Order: sequence, then C-alpha cells, then structure tokens
Amino acid sequence: MAKSFLVDPEDVRQRLSTRYRTGHRRWLEGGGDWPLSLPLGTPSEREALEHKVAVQAWLAQWQAWRGAGEVVWAERRWPALGTQSVPERVILRDATQVATWLGQLERWQRAEQRYVAMTERWPLLVESLAKHFDVLADYSEDDFRRLSAMLEWLELHPDSGLYIRQLSVVGVDTKWLAGRRALVTELFSVIQTVVDRAVEFYAVTGIRREPSLMRLRLLDPDARRVIGGLGDITAPAEEIAQLSFPLRRIFIVENLQTGLAFTELPGSAVFMGLGYAVELFGLIPWLRQLPCFYWGDLDTHGFAILNRLRCYFPEARSILMDETTLLDHRDMWGHEEKPVDAELPLLIGEERGLYNDLCRHRWGSRLRLEQERISWAYAWKRLSAVVI
Repeated sequence: MAKSFLVDPEDVRQRLSTRYRTGHRRWLEGGGDWPLSLPLGTPSEREALEHKVAVQAWLAQWQAWRGAGEVVWAERRWPALGTQSVPERVILRDATQVATWLGQLERWQRAEQRYVAMTERWPLLVESLAKHFDVLADYSEDDFRRLSAMLEWLELHPDSGLYIRQLSVVGVDTKWLAGRRALVTELFSVIQTVVDRAVEFYAVTGIRREPSLMRLRLLDPDARRVIGGLGDITAPAEEIAQLSFPLRRIFIVENLQTGLAFTELPGSAVFMGLGYAVELFGLIPWLRQLPCFYWGDLDTHGFAILNRLRCYFPEARSILMDETTLLDHRDMWGHEEKPVDAELPLLIGEERGLYNDLCRHRWGSRLRLEQERISWAYAWKRLSAVVI
C-alpha cells in the first residue's frame, strides 16, 4: 500500500513538532511566518484508484478530525470517480494553534503570558528572554514570583554588598539561588545593560561574595610562634594577607592530603587544595617576595594551573612535574576525563615539552599521574632538598 503521498493528522503532528522545537522561541518574540500552511498530499485520480483503501482511510481521518487550525477542502472533478471533496491543506493561524495541536497549549500560554509580563516590566529583555522558554513555561508560580522579585530587588539595590542571607526577598535564599545564579546573572546584566555578559554572579548583582578560604600550614616553629603556636590555618585570603611570617619559601600543592603530609621544613609553609583558584594568591602581597614552588598533578590540568599561577607569580618554579618523575611511576598512571587542549604560554623549558607530549599522547591517551600516587619517600626527598 503506497500511503507515503498521503499526509494524515499524525504526519502533520510530527511536522509541527519539528517546527515547534526549532521555532517556538522565535514565535514567543512575535516571529514566524503566519499563517502556516501544510499541504496534505492530495492524491491524483490515478493514485485514488490504485490505492482506494488507503485513500478512503485518509479521507475518513480528515472528515473526523476536530483539532486546531483549519482544514481546507478542495473539489476535484475526476472522469472516473466524479466530483470528490478532498482535504488539500491545513492552515494554522498562530503559535497557539500549533501548541494546541501538540498538546502544549498550557505551557505555551504560560510562557507567553510571562514573557509579556517580564518584557513589559523590563523592555530590554525582549531579545534575550525567549531563549529561557522552559523557565517561563515550567517554573511554578512561586518560583516565577521569586525570580521577578529578585530582579526587582536587585534593580533597587544594585550595589548592596549584602550576603544572600541578608536579602529581603521573600522566598529567596542560598538554596533557591544555587541553581539559578546563571539565569539571574544573565537577565540582570541585560537589565543593567552590562556590556560584558561573561561576568559572574557577584560582579553583576553587587551581592557580597562568601569569603574565599585558603588553607596554610606553617612548617617552621618560628613562623608558628607569630600566631601563638598555630600551625594549620584556614582563613579568608584577605585576612591571611594581613599576617607576616619569617618565611624563606612557600610550597603550593594541588592535593590536600599531600599538604597534610609535609613535616617540619625550616623557613617554609605550604598552601594546599586550591586547584584552579590560584588567583587568590594575588591577594597576598607578602608572598611575592618569597620563592614559590608549585607541585600539581602530572597531567594537562596540573600544567594549566601552573600556567595560571604564573600570572600572579611569574617566578614560580615547578617541582616533581618532570618526565623523570612521570616515567619513574609508570605503574601508577591513570587517565584524564577531559584533558586541557590550549596554549599555555607561561610554561617554560621541560614543562612545555612534557605538556606537549601529554597533549600528543606520547605515552598513551589522556595520560595522568596524580600527585597522591607518587611515592611519598620519593617526593619528600625532592621537596626537602629545596631547603638545603
């Protein structure tokens, strides 16, 4: 049975589904070519004769159809079959009729109403709000009210300097904002006509950032005496910047357990567990006067962090991030899930060569050696040799 030339209601639904998926955001902004006309594959007399059963079933479907839009019927005068009334096309006047056909009417109307309400309140959102169709369509009434109230409050208090806990917006707390920071940041940056849309939540909203904590271990008894014998300090970077210690060098290690394993080293301290957040070191002026040794994982991310660290400490030296260390621990190798693939211009000498070798998979695909897998006796011999 050759039914492919006939377009039945299910075929129309599938075609409308594709158009809705690709066009509904544009339609929300008032775009689209309306009315939308879809031909129904009206058969010729020869096709009607050859596929009589299929054509009769097709006619019956459209005769019984009671959906959205309008079916346009045409009269055909055929020599053998006589005058016949056949469905020629379906015409849909607007996006509401498409949504009705697809069972999306409630979501569409809710999104449309909210889009209108928000763009009337903030006209600058006209060109960017529609891409958040799912937010407009699926947020509960409470969540949508909170979102609008949050934007209104920020508009009145663009530089509040308050913590989230201090905001006087009903229903908005740290937990509610946790999954919505990107949305609030984007919408408010448009409302405030912020040119750089890549800026992050705190910079855009003026809300006070939670303190960025750093963990520091003092490995020298004279340094510990400065603060009453404390040797393991966790404090905001700004507060650590106010301290002063009799130190001759610092170590920075990526792994917390590695930092905890350090024992006494004269004139030394170790920062640990910051990962990519090395910009915090730029907040501590007294560190710039000291030799800095960085030990990260032997993988592309470890070298990427080292490259970033050198933006703040150009003279920072790497340690245990060399080919010898890598090859000496061949049985400890693992694999990176998502390696870095970028130019790292601040790497030098052997670092650059080893990074390139890892990127080119010289010893295997996505190779890595985590610093915690390096023998501690092996590592400590190299680390302690720095103070000699």
